[in-house]
Amino acid sequence: MDILHLILLALIQGLTEFLPVSSSAHLILPAQVLGWQDQGPLIDVMAHFGTLFAVLLYFRRDVGTAIVGFFDLVQRKLNVGSVLALNLILATPPALLVGAALHFSGIDEMIRSPLLIACTFIIFGIILWIADIKGARTRSMDTMTWKNAINMGLAQTLALIPGTSRSGITMTAALAMGFTRSESARFSMLMSIPIIAVGGVFSMIKLAGGDGGAAGLSDGLIVAALSFVTAYAAIALFMKWVAKIGMFPFMVYRIVAGLALLLYVVMT
Repeated sequence: MDILHLILLALIQGLTEFLPVSSSAHLILPAQVLGWQDQGPLIDVMAHFGTLFAVLLYFRRDVGTAIVGFFDLVQRKLNVGSVLALNLILATPPALLVGAALHFSGIDEMIRSPLLIACTFIIFGIILWIADIKGARTRSMDTMTWKNAINMGLAQTLALIPGTSRSGITMTAALAMGFTRSESARFSMLMSIPIIAVGGVFSMIKLAGGDGGAAGLSDGLIVAALSFVTAYAAIALFMKWVAKIGMFPFMVYRIVAGLALLLYVVMT
């Protein structure tokens, strides 16, 4: 594959996976606008795992707490770790079930239109900003209940609509329930770990059933490395500044991008 194509895919995946701007939309649109060929399952696998390792490394303490907490949960011990593990477990199934249903029904391929992406960019960007300014922003993740976790899991299913943004819609839900910006982002990113892992495994199964597309192993390694670096940098910068800057800049970006895309749709 063309090296520029690989670099752009990796940068887009890494930079947008954890920001509230929709990584799926940013990956779909360049392919449609520039006429790129499908990158194949190998590149999907490597891009997924690059971002997965980035979030695992950045939140390694939380991940360790959740892993230990899982075993405490099995033993019915109630502590911070077991509650975190339970909340992550409860938040995960809705998106997996709905995602599987959409994939095997073929609907997921039918909803990848630029017009839909433009609308979801704008609509969910505004909703994110409203939740940010209207939410109490007082709660920490330690106060999250199982009902809160399920609500965030249900919100995550909306991210299966291209342009919505998985991180954006889950942060919207958390902010609306009164969590701080930092804690909303923190749990949203922890929620991404099982989702990205399952997506990566699914891509590996597809890869095992055929070739990896036009890409080779060296291409995949380039994508994995660049996705990892850019995703880690994006997470670190976002977590550092989100409490100060809020969601307004992301709303503005989403509206401008959505309007530009609408203009593109009208003119083509």
